[in-house]
Amino acid sequence: MKEKLQLLAAEGKEKILAAKNEVELQEIKAAYLGKKGSITELMKGLPGLAPEERREFGQAVNAAKNELSDLVESQREELKLKSAAIPADFDVTVPGTLPSGGALHPITQMCYDLNDAFRSMGFEIFAGSDITSEYSAFDTLNFPPAHPARESMDTYWLEGHDTGDADKKLCLRPHLTGESVRYMRTHKPPYRFVYPGRVYRNETTDARHERAFFQYEALIVDKNLTFTAGKVMIKSILSKVFGQDVPVRMRAGFFPFVEPGFEIDMGCLVCGGKGCSVCKHVGWIEIMPGGTPHPNVLRAAGLDPDEYTGFYVNIGLDRLVMMRYGVDDVRLFHSTDLRFLSQFR
Repeated sequence: MKEKLQLLAAEGKEKILAAKNEVELQEIKAAYLGKKGSITELMKGLPGLAPEERREFGQAVNAAKNELSDLVESQREELKLKSAAIPADFDVTVPGTLPSGGALHPITQMCYDLNDAFRSMGFEIFAGSDITSEYSAFDTLNFPPAHPARESMDTYWLEGHDTGDADKKLCLRPHLTGESVRYMRTHKPPYRFVYPGRVYRNETTDARHERAFFQYEALIVDKNLTFTAGKVMIKSILSKVFGQDVPVRMRAGFFPFVEPGFEIDMGCLVCGGKGCSVCKHVGWIEIMPGGTPHPNVLRAAGLDPDEYTGFYVNIGLDRLVMMRYGVDDVRLFHSTDLRFLSQFR
């Protein structure tokens, strides 16, 4: 038994010192010192030895195991040092390869740029939840009970929350304006804030539309606010974002939450106003609805419409990014194609 132990120990040392990597070293350790290792198996022969020999042999086995374990750890450190060493033929004068750097997504960058522009004009930044209620999304915004926007063909309703109570019937927010009313209820007038965020619509995707996209709402509510101040705000923000004067036009439009309401267009920067697929060949692209908050919306916010007025816009952030970079398909910004996204680093 002693001779066998000596042979196994010597054999183990030789293999440990010859190991070429840590994986091979670990396999050698398991083969000799593991639960079913050859040296560990020798302990099963203890009952067959004379009583006076058992203690001596057991101590010898433990000593051999400790010696091999120490040698394994020593060799492991040696292998680590060797793997970290610079090869003799390595040319340290050759320039290395820089790691690929990340960057903000172009929509995120646009949001930050707008935040900076609005902050410079004294606006606060507000954030709300992606989940809202029918009461906040529609009732407080003067939507009639049978308005088609309340249907599942337009809005993503959450199952299990239709209790008949509009404040408990939940959906993914179809727009940001309802949360703006919540903000006005919990703050004191006058108001001057922006509210960026993702919204969700149950609609078919195409080059200009997505089911989940970003909006950027801005709202001013004060006494004696002139309507022209709103248009000046729009032109000022667009000129800051694009670094140039941007043509803007306002067309009469109907939205339940504003009166009067407008469709606000900007000159298409993809084609320079000449006409393309993005602007449907008219040279203009709709980027936001806007107007004066409807008296019923102001009342829902706890304000007297005879005392307060305001100006509201809800910017289509994705379309603004399309204009900035001359991209003709909004779906590219929501893809995971790194070939496209890496261009904005």
